Amino acid sequence: MSRIGRMPIAIPAGVTVDVAENNKVTVKGPKGTLERVLPAEMEIKVEGAEVLVSRPNDLKKMKSLHGLTRTLIHNMVVGVTDGFEKKLEVNGVGYRASKSGKVLTLNLGYSHPVEMTDPEGIETVMEGQNVIIVKGIDKEKVGQFAAEIRDKRRPEPYKGKGIKYADETIRRKVGKTGKK
Repeated sequence: MSRIGRMPIAIPAGVTVDVAENNKVTVKGPKGTLERVLPAEMEIKVEGAEVLVSRPNDLKKMKSLHGLTRTLIHNMVVGVTDGFEKKLEVNGVGYRASKSGKVLTLNLGYSHPVEMTDPEGIETVMEGQNVIIVKGIDKEKVGQFAAEIRDKRRPEPYKGKGIKYADETIRRKVGKTGKK
């Protein structure tokens, strides 16, 4: 039995979970509403203040979908109650980020500033000159947009310049040494 899949998902107060046909799960909470169509083979039941996910048989595909389905529902519940956020740091001389309205402007040593518009349901907040916080209720979208921002200038291993996640450690390399 899947250890993650068999754990019940507690539904906090103020959150409603509805399961429609074809396993279309709708989670409403204080921060908003999320919906997602989950694999039809999985059996999703709302019992009292918890959601239970069970699988029909022990085929490899069903086993892998079991834990995935439970985790996706859990992430939706956490998203509508607390929301998700990722912190990015801009490191490097002359590298900076600024925010005006919904447009995030990044100066990353290119000949032009890079402008990115917040997608729907995602909000970016500046903390000082070099910390960007990506917030939202959908974990997947938050992670995706944070990855897109990071891709504009990935951290390099020699000086550590670029955009990195706050909890990411960059493997540093030693530069070349001159002749003696």
